[in-house]
Parts: sequence; structure tokens; C-alpha cells
Amino acid sequence: MPFAVYLLGLAVFAQGTSEFMLAGLVPGIAQDLNVSIPAAGLLTSAFAVGMVVGAPLTAALSLRWSRRSTLLAFLIVFLVVHVVGALTTSYEVLLGTRVVAALANAGFLAVAMATAVAMAPSDAKGRATSVLLGGVTIACVAGMPGGAALGEVWGWRSAFWAVSVALIPAIVAVVVSVPGGGACAPSPLGELRALRRPRLLVLLALGALVNGATFCTFTYLAPLLIGTTGLDSAWMPAMLALFGLGSFAGVTISGRVADVRPVRLLVVGGVLLLGGWVAFAVTTGLAIVLVFVQGTLSFAVGSTLISQVLYAADGAPTLGGAFATAAFNVGATVGPWLGGVAIGAGLGFRSPLWVSALLVGAALVTAALAYLVRLGSGGAGVTRS
Repeated sequence: MPFAVYLLGLAVFAQGTSEFMLAGLVPGIAQDLNVSIPAAGLLTSAFAVGMVVGAPLTAALSLRWSRRSTLLAFLIVFLVVHVVGALTTSYEVLLGTRVVAALANAGFLAVAMATAVAMAPSDAKGRATSVLLGGVTIACVAGMPGGAALGEVWGWRSAFWAVSVALIPAIVAVVVSVPGGGACAPSPLGELRALRRPRLLVLLALGALVNGATFCTFTYLAPLLIGTTGLDSAWMPAMLALFGLGSFAGVTISGRVADVRPVRLLVVGGVLLLGGWVAFAVTTGLAIVLVFVQGTLSFAVGSTLISQVLYAADGAPTLGGAFATAAFNVGATVGPWLGGVAIGAGLGFRSPLWVSALLVGAALVTAALAYLVRLGSGGAGVTRS
């Protein structure tokens, strides 16, 4: 794997840290800017919505630029809005910076996927994808508690400054390592036409469902564990880190298997993932183990689905990565909302686990129906697909 792919993973880590760190900064932001906790929480929602909208939009706008210029532009915008966020005393300005940061992050991730796949061997798209998503999972492990620790010691603004500083080596790395010639795509209309393939649409739907299940439970992990297992709140950073370690293990497994046995990983991993959510919902004795196991399975299956999107969208590498990013962020937005609806309906803190199980079950049913339809149509390569 080219070293430049790992450098792109570094940039993804810095941006992922910005997304995850807000979980520990909401109280400080609310107090400093004199807004309510729910209003401060909207900063997270604004980032998620910006990722959904921004992935296809920013990727489409940058199709005629060189990949290096595009990546640099997105990184510089991301850095600037974090400096503005660290300096502002206005909640509205901070909210706006989160939206712009999400747009830049979404565009960067889409183009970075296309760039990593282009630099990697043709049969190693899964490995390239796992390196980039490894940056996200490391941000989950280190970024969230790191941001919370900075906010506790030096205030929430210090976390924004830390992200800005972390982006500087990433910018240098892109300048040094990413080839500068060539546009992201010679034919934007060709990329759009390539996105109409039924297999690609099914994979995007599966990605949204699986990621929705993941973030449905992950968002409410702290109240779930405290309310049902008796764990003290002091254990929560460790539990979140354990989930993050599982997610890193998952993308590592995907990187080794997704290019050679993707169907086996998706089928076996999907069934085990469903069983894990059900087991988590009915027992508390295995909660600590299942936090790690479900993190591993969720990201192994999710990473493999992303790599399969890139294989299916080989005629649309940039927009394929963009729509994969958008689909997974749809899941990350809708999943927690569904979990909140279940809790608000009085079903208890275990209810997000059942919602996660239902979403994975829906993904398995969707995959089975798609397979049967393809089998009935006599499509070629049905086993691989």
C-alpha cells in the first residue's frame, strides 16, 4: 500500500477528531456561549447534516479539479473554520462553522477515497478503504476523550485549536505525497450515469441501515450501560474507548478480507451482528464484551460495504465515494433519531438495541431480496455480487 494512503488516513483522523470531540464539549460550549444544552447539541446535528448534503455536492463541484488541489482546498477550509470557531463568541457563527466544516470534510473524504483507490493496486480497494476508515476509528478512540480532556483543562476552544494544529502536517503530507496532475474525473456525466447501477443502490441502502444500527446504540451507550448494568459513570470513557478499539479491529479485519472474500464477510458478519444486538438487548452480563464485539462487527461489515460501493462504482470513483459517505451519514443521523424516539416512547434505554437489531435485520432482508431478484433475472456474476 503506498505510504501516501496512510498520510490521507492521518488527515481523515484529524477531521474525524473534530466530529467526535463535540460529544465531550457540549456543556462547556453551552455555558460559555450562554445557550441551552440542546442548542449546543445541535452543533453535532449540524455537522451530520452537512456531511449528508456535502458529500455529493462538494464532490460534484470538484470533479474538474486535480485531486491534490481539491484535497488541499478542503483541508485549508477545514482549518480556517476551526480557527474561526475557536475565536468566535457567537453561537450562530459557531453553528455556521460546523456546517462548513462538515461540507469540507465530506468533500475531502469522497476525494480521498477516490485518490487512495487510484494509488492502490486494482484489487486492494478494501485495504485502501480500511486505511482511511482507520483514521476515523482512531479519532473515535483518541479524539473523543482527548477533546473532552482538553475542554476540561483549558476550555472547549483549546480542542478547536488542537484540530487546527493537527491539520498542518496533513496539509504538508498532501502537498508532498499526492500526485498533482489530472482532474478527479474527466466526465462528470459519465460518473452520474455509472451511479444508476442497481447493485450500487442496494449497497448504499445496506450501508445506511448498518451504520444507522451502529450509531443508534453508540449514541445512547452511556445511559444504556449506566441504567441497565449498574456501571458507574466513571467507566464511560473506558467503554467508549473499548467501542473505538473494536471499530479499529473491524476496519483492520475488513482490510484483510474485503478484497478476497467480501460476500462471506458480509453474510457471516451481518448474521453475527444481528445476533449480537439481540444478545445485548436481552442480557447485561456480557455488556462489556459486546461493546467491543459489536464495534468490531459493525465496522468490519460497514467498511466492507464501502469498499464494495467503490468496486461497483469503478466508473464513478469520486461520486461513488461521495454517495457512500452520504449514505453512511444518513444512517448516522437517522439511527440516533430512531433510538431517541424509542426512548421517548417510554420503551427504556434498552430500546435502541432492539432498533439496531431491526435495522440490521432489514439490511439482511434487503440483501436477500436483491440476491433473489438478481438470481431470477439470470444476472452474471451473481455469486460475487
